Amino acid sequence: MLKERLIELNHNQKRSIQIVADVLLLSLALWLALFLRLGDEGWLWPENGQGLLFVLAPLLALPLYVRMGMYRAVMRHFGNVALYCIAKAVTLGFLAFAFTLLVAKDLGWDVLFPRSVYFSYWALSLIFIGGLRLLAREYFMGDWLTAGLPSIRSRDGEIAGQPVAIYGAGAAGTQLLASLKVGRMYKAVAFVDDDPKLVGRTIAGLPVYSGEEVGSMITATGAAEMLLALPSATRSRRQEILAKLQGHGLHVRTIPGIMDLACGKVKVDDLQEVDIADLLGRDPVPPDPSLFQRCIKGQAVMVTGAGGSIGSELCRQIVQSEPTTLVLFEHSEYALYAIHGELEGWIRSRKLDIQLVPIMGSIRNFSRLRDVIGAWKINTIYHAAAYKHVPMVEHNIAEGIMNNVFGTLNTAQAAIKCRVENFVLISTDKAVRPTNVMGSTKRLAELVLQALSAEQAPRLWGEEAQVSQVNRTRFTMVRFGNVLGSSGSVIPRFREQIRRGGPVTVTHPDITRYFMTIPEAAQLVIQAGAMGQGGDVFVLDMGEPVTIVDLARKMIMLSGLTVRDEINPSGDIAVTFSGLRPGEKLYEELLIGDNPEATAHSKIHRANEIYIPWNQLLPILDTLRQAVRDDNYNLVRETLLSTVQGYAPSNGIVDLLYEQHLKLGS
Repeated sequence: MLKERLIELNHNQKRSIQIVADVLLLSLALWLALFLRLGDEGWLWPENGQGLLFVLAPLLALPLYVRMGMYRAVMRHFGNVALYCIAKAVTLGFLAFAFTLLVAKDLGWDVLFPRSVYFSYWALSLIFIGGLRLLAREYFMGDWLTAGLPSIRSRDGEIAGQPVAIYGAGAAGTQLLASLKVGRMYKAVAFVDDDPKLVGRTIAGLPVYSGEEVGSMITATGAAEMLLALPSATRSRRQEILAKLQGHGLHVRTIPGIMDLACGKVKVDDLQEVDIADLLGRDPVPPDPSLFQRCIKGQAVMVTGAGGSIGSELCRQIVQSEPTTLVLFEHSEYALYAIHGELEGWIRSRKLDIQLVPIMGSIRNFSRLRDVIGAWKINTIYHAAAYKHVPMVEHNIAEGIMNNVFGTLNTAQAAIKCRVENFVLISTDKAVRPTNVMGSTKRLAELVLQALSAEQAPRLWGEEAQVSQVNRTRFTMVRFGNVLGSSGSVIPRFREQIRRGGPVTVTHPDITRYFMTIPEAAQLVIQAGAMGQGGDVFVLDMGEPVTIVDLARKMIMLSGLTVRDEINPSGDIAVTFSGLRPGEKLYEELLIGDNPEATAHSKIHRANEIYIPWNQLLPILDTLRQAVRDDNYNLVRETLLSTVQGYAPSNGIVDLLYEQHLKLGS
């Protein structure tokens, strides 16, 4: 095909074609200008020295065209700036020609060139040279001679380009349209916009429909996909738009944020699936800079579990507040390697003076923790290391307790010994009236910190038993629900199931969860940690709980598919229910007690929770540690039941080692 052949030519070949075309167009403009003035007098071809004019015009103009960069522009991406450049170049070429000709005439060159021809030559040159490039752009962008047709068809009759509509007829929408025209993967057929001033008009050759006219737009244009070009819209506004689009059978995708648009990074390849956060309609509150930097800026900070979902995002947020040192404490080699490489590149690109320290280690190793904290003189610790997958911990009770309870205890005692100023525990809503081991271990970890916080000189547990240590550490706990995109999140699993054609599996039709984005959760954790006075339990405002089955249905519909159920038995993808997993609750809570207190931040509340004094908690920890050593899971359960308020196991003991011992009769 001619278009593909022209595109595949190298730069020098394309430049040569443009130069030859410009020479011919300048000659044509000059001939037509003379003909329009002298044609009535019988003039048709150059005479009496006029032939030299046809050599002089391109000879004077082409060097200026080259100098002005006319042959560097890419036709497929030709824009207004390039048109302005052409106008200047053509005008300068004309002035050079006119000046040379006038000087030559004064010197005695007798050539017929009436003064009225000057303007005609300039105007025709501008029209021919600029017009050719505009026609070339339309041709290469695939719309030449096809505007208004419902589709472009290939040789075998298939539509060449997926018909898509663009939601948003503003600057982002028109820029996305230009990007789509460059390729042949998509064919834009309409705009959708809720601005009444735009509805019913035509923009860039496409009709504009309102959000209520999506159904009629699909019928009229055959659009199979909707691309959201709303980079600056709030999440609540996006939620309203997505609600309108559900049920229309459109696959909905979106373009990146406004900063990427401003940098000119929008390409067809940048189209993304709709952010699930948009379905929730939750607009994050911008962080308070004073709270955000209080425990970080100019200080040495350590994050345990630095390679995990929350830990890695905490690290990303922390480096933006410019600590002097950031210690990444992580037991997974690959996770540590990944976050260290990412942060190292970020710090280097911004030429920041931050010491980044990747430390492999386990929070179950007290001496390792103490040595690391002391060596880098840590001021603030964010403790994100934990086992958090409910069924996995239910099947591995001993490891869950040793990591979540005694790992937190080790980290807290090492912080006290090394005189760390701030200690922030990342907790969970599953710690409230837990039905599983994971939630009970996280509540027990909270109890440990609450008890330590109330002691001025606690007698330490474990390796440092019988040793009292002055406590200068301010302990804070931050409790929140599920985060979107974390390891174990249902969202990636739903997307993969939809991609495979279903079914989408949900554990129970009534199960609900709170959701928050990882960046927002990390920002709120940092700010909450800065507000603590010691022993505080903060809970984050998670908004309204989401029914998981509704979330699954929305994801199916926004993928351009239909849900198969009793009402629509011929739908594309079914939603099935697999039953609650071991330890899983139908719904989560954030408070054990009542009447949470407001704080300086609208999304952070202080919980009023009871705690167990440190001298009463010590023998409980001894009993629990010995029960784990003896694989006495009945005693483990009894200890948790008597210690963790509201703990009500939803099933029997399902630890795999315990069950295997029962089978073997040991």
